[in-house]
Amino acid sequence: MSLTTTAGADGHDVAHEPVFVGEARARLDQLFTRYPTKQACLLPALWMVQEARGWISEPAIGEVAEVLGLTPAYVKGVVTFYTMYHTHPVGRHFIQVCTTSPCGLCGAEDTLRALLQATGCGDLGATSPDGRFTVVEVECLGACGFPTPILVDDADFIESVTPEKIPEILARYP
Repeated sequence: MSLTTTAGADGHDVAHEPVFVGEARARLDQLFTRYPTKQACLLPALWMVQEARGWISEPAIGEVAEVLGLTPAYVKGVVTFYTMYHTHPVGRHFIQVCTTSPCGLCGAEDTLRALLQATGCGDLGATSPDGRFTVVEVECLGACGFPTPILVDDADFIESVTPEKIPEILARYP
């Protein structure tokens, strides 16, 4: 596969460099041996795309569909069903904030507002002007005993976040 151009949602051409070449294709082929069908590799294949590109574009959906023998509509349905897949570019650091009832009772909304202001994102799902952060709210991060938790980059789980702690937390992420 080589660089392809596809019309984006706005009608403009979007360049797409394939993900599943070289080492990435070898990783995918190895996954095929561990699953009963190629379709069963859909979620791991989508993670590979997101890991490589930071988000899953329409052309990437087409590439995944092609390598797995699925329709683009089927792949898009999965991508848009799961909230962990990004369907637009996000900041270098993706911050998820729990705002469910237990966290809400303990000040999650104040923490969320403070995060949006401190990062410069302004709105949920928007990326800060410097490209550093994207902040979203999530239903549950599974830490009801330590509200308000946040998850940064699917790697750093931080409990008991308050508006006062946000500047120190954000300083860890250049």
